[in-house]
Amino acid sequence: MTVASALIPFVVAAAVAALATPVVAYIARGIGIIDRPNDRKVSKRANIPLLGGIAVALGFLMGLSAALLMTGEDLEYRNHLEGLLLGGVLLLGVGAVDDRYTLTPRAKLAIQLVAAGIAIYYGFRIDRFTDPIWMKSWWLPLPIVWIASTLWIVGITNAMNLLDGLDGLCAGVAAIIAATLTLICIQAGQLVGAFIGLAFVGALLGFLPFNFSPARIFLGDTGALFIGFTLSLLALEGYRKLSVLTFVVPLLALAVPLMDTALSMYRRLRRGASIMDPDRQHMHHRLLESEGSQRSAVLSIYFLTACFCVIAVSFTNLEGTAALLFLALVIFLTLRLLRNLGFFDSEEAQVATEEEPP
Repeated sequence: MTVASALIPFVVAAAVAALATPVVAYIARGIGIIDRPNDRKVSKRANIPLLGGIAVALGFLMGLSAALLMTGEDLEYRNHLEGLLLGGVLLLGVGAVDDRYTLTPRAKLAIQLVAAGIAIYYGFRIDRFTDPIWMKSWWLPLPIVWIASTLWIVGITNAMNLLDGLDGLCAGVAAIIAATLTLICIQAGQLVGAFIGLAFVGALLGFLPFNFSPARIFLGDTGALFIGFTLSLLALEGYRKLSVLTFVVPLLALAVPLMDTALSMYRRLRRGASIMDPDRQHMHHRLLESEGSQRSAVLSIYFLTACFCVIAVSFTNLEGTAALLFLALVIFLTLRLLRNLGFFDSEEAQVATEEEPP
């Protein structure tokens, strides 16, 4: 891959997304797909258009098309692109319907399972486990492959959707993670993953100026679901030829949305509620309270995401016992950080702390 071949899909995707975003915003307003603030949402500004994910998807598609035109028939695993696009278009559709009419969580989950099944059928799979000491790969039985791959795809899709709570948060975090996963794909010799990543990063960065605080357009579920789905598949592309602990690198790159999702489930199970019940204790809510502004909170999460991504890239150069020790240290420090920030406290303790006089 030359510098020119890498820049073309990136530049095309960024340009198309930037040009398409104002048009999508105009259409969204015209057909009434706009944000309606409520008590659960941070933004209180009404009539901000949704459907920003359509602009991201258009830029991404054009960037991929440019990559295909450059490489012709030499692009390996072309069927992977078909699976990504079919599943992605399905989630764009269900996201658009949800932005307009509000679907139930179970209905959205059912469509996500179908999209995951399409991606797995077309080759996006967790199909092996690597022994961290002897670096021997163990191929997984087909039923385990389908279960593990489905959990990964649906989990990342929902993690990014839950993260979409502040202006520019989901798109910016996704761009940082996607750039990291693209680098990992290049290191692993995954040409398809590299082109997917370059086009995806370009599309996200082309859209982000319109979405950063104060946002002129939101991603909506249309964009958050599509972004999460694409990130989950991009991670699987790089994973397939990595010679380190099989799935630690993409897990580290995606640590922030995954931690936010895991902590959300922990809170809800602790109070005996459904894991699908919404709340206002997500990582971005807590940082918004402490930082005082959306921009500061979003930039803090950008920084945290970048730190984990640097660790993920560093991890690709480690093997065996060194990798295990480094992983143990990262886990210990992360848990210590979360505990110091109060993410493991009960909601009653959090309220008491907030009400305590200075």
